[in-house]
Formats: sequence, C-alpha cells, structure tokens
Amino acid sequence: MDPVRNPFAPGAGNPPPELAGRKAILDRAAVVLERTVQHRHAKSFMLVGLRGVGKTVLLNRIGQMADERHLKWQLIESPEDKPLPELIVPALRRILLNLSNVQTVTDSVRRGLRVLASFAKSLKLKYEGLEFGMDVERGVADSGDLDNDLADLFLAVGEAAKATGTGVIILIDELQYVAEAELSSLIMAVHKTSQRQLPVVLVAAGLPQLVGNMGRSKSYAERLFDFPQVGPLSRADAITAITEPIAREGEKIARPAVEEMIEKAAGYPFFIQVWGYHCWNEADASPIKLADVKRAEPSVIRDLDESFFRVRFDRLSPSEKRYLRAMAELGEGPHRSGEVAEKLGVKVQSVAPTRSSLIKKGMIYSPQHGDTAFTVPLFDAFLKRQIPTFP
Repeated sequence: MDPVRNPFAPGAGNPPPELAGRKAILDRAAVVLERTVQHRHAKSFMLVGLRGVGKTVLLNRIGQMADERHLKWQLIESPEDKPLPELIVPALRRILLNLSNVQTVTDSVRRGLRVLASFAKSLKLKYEGLEFGMDVERGVADSGDLDNDLADLFLAVGEAAKATGTGVIILIDELQYVAEAELSSLIMAVHKTSQRQLPVVLVAAGLPQLVGNMGRSKSYAERLFDFPQVGPLSRADAITAITEPIAREGEKIARPAVEEMIEKAAGYPFFIQVWGYHCWNEADASPIKLADVKRAEPSVIRDLDESFFRVRFDRLSPSEKRYLRAMAELGEGPHRSGEVAEKLGVKVQSVAPTRSSLIKKGMIYSPQHGDTAFTVPLFDAFLKRQIPTFP
C-alpha cells in the first residue's frame, strides 16, 4: 500500500492519528482548564504510567486545549541532569512575556518579570534581558532558598495572570527525574498558589515512581494533586486505534490481522503505532491481512529494538545490564528483590546500589515495597534478544 498515505506515525511524543482510550483523562483536563479560565480552584494533576503509553502526547494535547481557552502554557521536559530552576526560568519568562501581550504591559506583569529576574540572579542563573527597563524585585524570590523563592515566583506569575484575566498551565514531562529537594519546592510553590486561589495549574507526567517521590517530598502531595494512571489500551480502544486511521484512508484491515497486532503490541499505544506503520507498508493491497502482519514482524522488532529499547539499554553499565537480564530471566514481572538477587547468586544488600541506580535512571520501579518491575513494556523480551544466555 502507498507509504505516502500511511496514517501511522510512530515517534517520541508524536500524536497518533486516533487518540483512543484517553477520553476520561482529557475530560478531567477540560474541567481543570475551564475552572482555571474562570479563576476557580483547579486541582493540579500528574499523569503516571510506563513508557510508551502516550503521556507526552497527552501533555501536548492538554497544551492545545489550553490554547483553545486562551490560557498561557509552556511544556518543560525534565532531563536527568538539569536542575529544576534552570528549566523553570525560561518557561516562566515566556509565559510572562505572553501575558504582557494580552493587552498592555501591566504593573503585575512588570513585577512578575522583576521577581523572575530576582529569582534567576539569586541562584546565579542566566536570565536573558531585563525587559521593559525593569530591575530586580528586591526582597522577593532572592533569598537563595529554593522553597521560599520558587513559591514567591509562582505567586508573582499567578498574580500577573489574574490581573490580565487569564491563567497559566505549567506542563512538565519526565517529572520523576527532578531531585527530591527540588520536587519538594515545586510542590510547595503549587500549594501556595492554590491557597491564594491564583490561576496557576501544574500538569506533569512521569513514571510510576513519581507518586512515591512526591509523597516523600511532601506528605500532603497526595491531597494536593490527583494521579490519573495512564495504562495500555483496552481491547476495544486498541481496535479503534488500529482500524479508524486505516478506515479514514478508505482502506480496510482483516479482523485476524487486528487481533494479531493487539496481541503483539500488548495494548501499548506506541507499539500499536509501530505495528500499524510496518503492516501498512508490508501490505500489497487492502485489506491488510494476517499474513502481512506476520511478514512485518521482523521489521517491527528491528524498529523497536533500535529506536525504543536500545536508546535506554546503551545508557546502562555492565552491572545494571546484568541485573535487568536477571529480571528478564524471571519473566515480565514484577519480581521480589530477593528473587533477582538469588538469580544473580548474590545477597540483596550487595545489589541494592545497582537497583537504586536503575530506579533513578527510570528503568525500573517498585510497585510496592520489595518489588521490582520494568518501566519499559516488553523490555524482558528485548533483553533476551540482546543477551541470549544467562548467566
């Protein structure tokens, strides 16, 4: 079939042709955004799920929904090794400058920019330009204490948004990489704006360990935020995600082919996109048949190995790879930490640093105390392809 017309577009954060199975989350987001528009209290929330479930796609869609409501927003991606203030400053600067374009540069926006300059200066961060000839706001967000200064900054942004008749949505991806002390400051800042009923909402996404990270950072985090789970699609939604894009191109797919794709992709949206992309290209004509799916499998596996799995595998040390390979030998998981250590032939305490490092890198998480599970779906099968024998 014509590859130019292929509706599937697998990629990091690429919107799928059919955003199936996420209506409840988007409906929740719509309520939060509408309440923000009306300057009513709106509860911030965190999207929590494994890799490949479409959390980044949802953040981008929520950003589009914010645009539709004339709210100001920025999407921040948190890498492993960059402090939160360095990420926050340019994002809030852009938001404040956008607020200044609502009508005119109001006093509240000017003050927000001065507070931002104070925050950046106190932490010795680069801050591009002191717009509109303003200076720093002395005595605000300039103590060098992140807990107090970030809260001051969020309050100033919230007051500027309120004064200009709009609201602010801060979107943060990969929030699990933010250091615990910085996460605590972020939670406190959101708490302060919530107490003042200012139109600032945080919507973030992260791996399952994010819930525990936030609870350890601030005991009230679980009351301040909602944590909707983003998981694999139901069978009905997976069918929709496969069949609807094909139907919109005027083509068809046979039911046995659909069933095979659902089983192979295990309901994960990213995997569905990869399977759909290669099966379309493999088929000579409509309808796409089961034989096309089977012929496409080597291309799918190669694509996933090279673009999805390997980028994470190559970041690991030999000891970390061995730990994960032991987990894979036990199966998909989750597994007790003791079982993994036993498979490695060592004591639990001796591999605890390796386990902690893998959690920090976002490769595994602990569903409950003492358990260990992969954050990357189907990673056990990939590990067995890369390291065929164990030990």
